[in-house]
Amino acid sequence: MDATFFALVGLVLFLALLAYLKVPGMMAKSLDARADKIRDELAEAKRLREEAQHLLAEYQRKRKEAEAEAAAIVSAAEREAASLTAEAKQKTEEFIARRNALSEQKIKQAESEAVNAVRSAAVDLAIAAAEKVLVKKADDGVQQALFNASVSEVKSRLN
Repeated sequence: MDATFFALVGLVLFLALLAYLKVPGMMAKSLDARADKIRDELAEAKRLREEAQHLLAEYQRKRKEAEAEAAAIVSAAEREAASLTAEAKQKTEEFIARRNALSEQKIKQAESEAVNAVRSAAVDLAIAAAEKVLVKKADDGVQQALFNASVSEVKSRLN
């Protein structure tokens, strides 16, 4: 009996002890439980992946809708800006036309006032010159007759 025999006996006893304590069944049960756990984790991972894909598709759809809405808003803003620009241009042109017309009217009025002032000054000058001429050439009798004629003419025009 050498050492290999005792090693063989020890091995057989060890295997018998393992069989008596049902270690292979516990190991199989443990491996089966671990396989079930891994299978459940894989199923959960698959479910989570499908859910993530569904969420991704939903977010992509929402992103496309948001992009379309943003494009519509930009388009509406561009149309409104163009409308406001055209309206502002039209109002500016109308304002300029009114200002030009008002300026032309003021120029005509100033021109008319200047012509009237010149006429008035010419009339005043002519009256003063006529008065000087009449004073030099007319005597008291002629002056009195002219004065009376002028007064009667004024009276007749006032009535």
